[in-house]
Amino acid sequence: MIPKVYKEVIDLGDGREISIETGKLAKQAHGSVVVQMGKAMLLCTVVSSYKESTMDFFPLTVDYREKFAAAGRYPGGFFKREARPSDGEVLTMRIVDRVLRPLFPSDYKTETQVMIQLMSHDDDVMPDALAGLAASAAIQLSDIPFECAISEARVGRINGEFVLNPSRSQLLESDLDMIIGASADSVMMVEGEMKEISEEEMADAIKFAHEAIKEQCAAQLRLAEAFGKKPVREYEPAKSDESIAAKVREAAYQKIYDIAKGGHSKRERGEAFSAVKDEVMALFTEEELEENEALIKTYFNKIEKEAVRELTLAEGLRLDGRKTTDIRPIWCEIDYLPSVHGSAIFTRGETQALATVTLGTSRESNMIDMPTHQGEESFYLHYNFPPFCTGEAYPIRGTSRREIGHGNLAQRALKGMIPDECPYTVRIVSEVLESNGSSSMATVCAGTMALMDAGIQMKKPVSGIAMGLISDGDRFAVLSDILGDEDHLGDMDFKVTGTADGITACQMDIKVKGMPYEILIKALKQAREGRLHILEKLTETIAEPNADVKPHAPKIITRIIPNEFIGALIGPGGKVIQELQKASGTTIVINEDPVTEEGIVEILGTDPEGIDMVLTKIDSLMFKPEVGGTYKVKVIKMLDFGAVVEYLDAPGNEVLLHVSELAWERTENVSDVVNMGDEFEVKYFGVDPRTRKEKVSRKALLPKPEGYTERPPRDRNDRNDRGRDSRGRNDRDRKPRRD
Repeated sequence: MIPKVYKEVIDLGDGREISIETGKLAKQAHGSVVVQMGKAMLLCTVVSSYKESTMDFFPLTVDYREKFAAAGRYPGGFFKREARPSDGEVLTMRIVDRVLRPLFPSDYKTETQVMIQLMSHDDDVMPDALAGLAASAAIQLSDIPFECAISEARVGRINGEFVLNPSRSQLLESDLDMIIGASADSVMMVEGEMKEISEEEMADAIKFAHEAIKEQCAAQLRLAEAFGKKPVREYEPAKSDESIAAKVREAAYQKIYDIAKGGHSKRERGEAFSAVKDEVMALFTEEELEENEALIKTYFNKIEKEAVRELTLAEGLRLDGRKTTDIRPIWCEIDYLPSVHGSAIFTRGETQALATVTLGTSRESNMIDMPTHQGEESFYLHYNFPPFCTGEAYPIRGTSRREIGHGNLAQRALKGMIPDECPYTVRIVSEVLESNGSSSMATVCAGTMALMDAGIQMKKPVSGIAMGLISDGDRFAVLSDILGDEDHLGDMDFKVTGTADGITACQMDIKVKGMPYEILIKALKQAREGRLHILEKLTETIAEPNADVKPHAPKIITRIIPNEFIGALIGPGGKVIQELQKASGTTIVINEDPVTEEGIVEILGTDPEGIDMVLTKIDSLMFKPEVGGTYKVKVIKMLDFGAVVEYLDAPGNEVLLHVSELAWERTENVSDVVNMGDEFEVKYFGVDPRTRKEKVSRKALLPKPEGYTERPPRDRNDRNDRGRDSRGRNDRDRKPRRD
């Protein structure tokens, strides 16, 4: 049976189109679509169990995978099969999850899985910008409860003009790279990196993307209507009891409000809230608790959130006693770890990050091998969030998605300030030692100072701040430098990084529907004030990058050599370069420039003498004397017919100085003129056409003796005037010819 296919096309207005199709593939899924742009094709399916989960949270899984076959490639490594997701795939999962999750009903608790896979790749299309559209379109075709259609779009800006869903090559010319997630009515998520743009420019980019997203949402609704929108499934709603809610409110609200107003530390506040919670639980009998314990706790958490929000909106106070614009106390320190190449501690309130910098050659670059992108990163950042930083104990099972996402945000914040001419591969590792709000921004600040401590000549220092927003529709408050508790009780949380001159990266999650852009710009400008305050603290600790790397850190020297000398430097089987590395105590890496095909030699070492040894060897290999040039040489070997001399400017480069070129006078013994170790100058004549060997002369630089007459060279084919042939024999010396 030929399937009936339903399709909607979205015109991007510049000759490009995005199509959404259903009815052909994966029909047993609760919803499935194929999204295509150019030759790039994504298959997205969604399935949600009809059985409620026992978990007390919504078990949503968003999975995004890029198949190597989509790009006509094999997976790397020994096992030719796709394995764990790459960092790039994890980051795509996160940007889709962050937009979808808030739109499911708060009491929906069934296992739900959104799976997106790249089936066909196009070099001119970045598929992560289509993943949100695919996910939402699949959900619209299902019976899963979901508030409204959403989509995501990438925005670049080239020569002042915004570009929708630019290609990777276009992004190289762009001064921003942002992905915006939104519904037709509201912007919900923003993430990206920028080249020091203003708050107004960022808001304009969001508006541009939102207009395109509105059309993408409308196309999903048209497709669902044509396909036949399924009735939303019924599910067991969350249990409620107004009498219990009223009892909990009466017992807890004012106590929570007073504790929140007390300006306590995280631990003191947590203990006080727990005590109130225990008092509330004690108001109920064992039978009531057995039946309604989970519901009582839910009401308590809801009332706690209401009380804290009201304190901020009514009195402008926060949980730790600060006003809305106040930044927590900051202290910083650099050069804390004696053996690393660069280190810094950044502490803001109860959040602390220790960053280290390691310098290396291109051999240590981070290799990226994805179906859609292959390359190297010479600057990268890793972020670690151990359990002890929040006073918890739980098993560590690899790097979490959160750690990958926070590390990527900090990396994007800093990478634009690494100079293009930096010869090192630079790795930052951030260890979060304490966390009570915005450890990713602490990572940016610690990373900036660690880079400067390591002697990396940053263009400008970068700081970061996490902001929050609380609003009840009529009143709103923008919170600077939010706490961990404020992160989840607010209506918007966003992280902004930048220099004194503009924004370098941002990450926003907006929960308020239809938030005016005026409030967004106000929040961004308040973030700028806080960012500059933090930046001032950083520069008080270290005003500018150290002039040089630390004495124990490796120095790197880069030399360019012509292609024909690469083989000589490596040697047969790598013998020359291996022996040179061993003798000099350096690391030598040779790369070939893809354009000029010249050799790029990186010499990494801590001993200047070792580096000089390698440079001398390279100079020696590339040494080419010029015809007519004068060079100083040293005798290294004595022969009967001359002396072997070595160019002093190029040790290892030898040439024969023939006995006839030692002096103008006839020389019987070489040792009569020169001896081992003697140093003198010679003149270079190039390759002798008769001997086909290089010719140098000492006598050419000596004054010719008075009355000296040079006899003309004899021709082997002519006899001289005395009847001698070229061997010096006359007619009588030759034997008679035998017949």
